[in-house]
Amino acid sequence: MAMAFIRKVPTKSGATAVQIIYKKYGQITHIDHIGSAHNPKELDTLVALAKQRLQGNQQSLFPDIAASFTIQLKQSYSSLLWQILRQQYDLLGFAQLDDDVFAALCIARLVEPTSKLDSLRVLADLGINQFKRDQLYRCLQMVIENNYRDIISQVCFNHSAKKGLSLLLYDVTTLYFEVQQEDDYRKSGISKERRLEPQIVIGLLVDQSGFPLGLHSFKGNTAETKTILPVVQAFCAQHGIDKLTIVADAAMLSANNLSALAKAGYTYIVGSRLHKIPYNSAQYQKSQTLNDQQIIVSQYPEYRVIYQYREKRASLDMKNIQKQIDKAQKIVTGQAVVTKAKFSNP
Repeated sequence: MAMAFIRKVPTKSGATAVQIIYKKYGQITHIDHIGSAHNPKELDTLVALAKQRLQGNQQSLFPDIAASFTIQLKQSYSSLLWQILRQQYDLLGFAQLDDDVFAALCIARLVEPTSKLDSLRVLADLGINQFKRDQLYRCLQMVIENNYRDIISQVCFNHSAKKGLSLLLYDVTTLYFEVQQEDDYRKSGISKERRLEPQIVIGLLVDQSGFPLGLHSFKGNTAETKTILPVVQAFCAQHGIDKLTIVADAAMLSANNLSALAKAGYTYIVGSRLHKIPYNSAQYQKSQTLNDQQIIVSQYPEYRVIYQYREKRASLDMKNIQKQIDKAQKIVTGQAVVTKAKFSNP
């Protein structure tokens, strides 16, 4: 049994997409995207257009009412946005993939991250209507068969190397899956999104401007500190690079990683908040006052530590310390219960 109906779908951009859904035996066979409305007036117009399209040549039961107004479809799309994004896609060198479907999927996700199927709606808003659902899904198979990842990685490297590449920034995130059972790769681990489902760990390398250079995935239960060396070494081996400076947060660069990076000939920069005032800073404060964003450098035989004083952070720390003092005084005077008190370590 075939049927068609009008559906209104909220989009991530805040608009409301109006679609005609065609079903046969309970399965969606086709989606006709009418347009995206950004206010109630546009929504009423698009719904009326959808109804008119569904009615087709069938005469209205209320001809007098139907004849009282005329609606015409006015096509509206962001052709300029498509042209600019496609131009940048080509300038970066991705055109060598010779895959218009893949290019369309990439641009659609830049405009509005959504599902592969809903990308057809995003592309329609950009004035691109020549792609079908099956083409989008077949494109994913082409990505795997033709090893797009290595090609894209090389293109990105070539683009960044033109400006000179001496610094790499590295960080990880996690992606979870809507499944309950683990497998050999999707495993439960420490989740960035505080999820319990099986996940994978993603490591990303970018240059000093934030331009992506490499993407690697690991089993979901892999510790963050175990990912940085394999990623950096694989990147340098792929592109024939000997020495680079690696930047990451302190949680990423463990003592073993720092030692391994140094032995391999890499330099590194580690960023971290300090829970205790450094000795040099404490000595400096005995005779002088630290100013906001002032830099203090401690030099050691094999490395140096750069400290920066922030008034805002210091003010917050003093405020929290005063709260603990006030709480302690209430306990001493019997105004608070000792067992409910929690203090940070000095």
